Amino acid sequence: MPRLAVGDAAPDFTLPAHDGSTVTLSALRGSRVVVYFYPAAMTPGCTRQACDFRDSLAALRSAGLAVLGVSPDPVDTLARFAERDGLTFPLLADTDRAVMTRWGAFGEKRLYGKVVTGVIRSTVVVAADGTVEWVRYNVKATGHVAMLRKALGLEA
Repeated sequence: MPRLAVGDAAPDFTLPAHDGSTVTLSALRGSRVVVYFYPAAMTPGCTRQACDFRDSLAALRSAGLAVLGVSPDPVDTLARFAERDGLTFPLLADTDRAVMTRWGAFGEKRLYGKVVTGVIRSTVVVAADGTVEWVRYNVKATGHVAMLRKALGLEA
């Protein structure tokens, strides 16, 4: 499965968001964007990760970063997730997993010692010019946002 590397062009996408809007990555050119992929809304790990992004949103925005969360959940599930946890950044529905696949965030992974196919928890920072600035695959939900902030030189 191909994975993105620093310097690669970030594949463009257009996906529906939890609030009924549509988000196109290339429309955000000129801004840095954190795109994070997570397996399922409203599960304990994904909730922890989303709430960490929510709680760090002011610092990320101050550094010129927008945040987009992408999962295979349908829009209505994402809307409930955003409402329940006060998530104020776009949650995008990639129900056919096509974007995740192109970004290297869907495929074979180890889960409890078994090889399975699924969403690979991943985060990519897209630079203002549309290239990959920073990327990590197989991240842990807990502590991931603090690690990202540290890597980007933001106080954790």
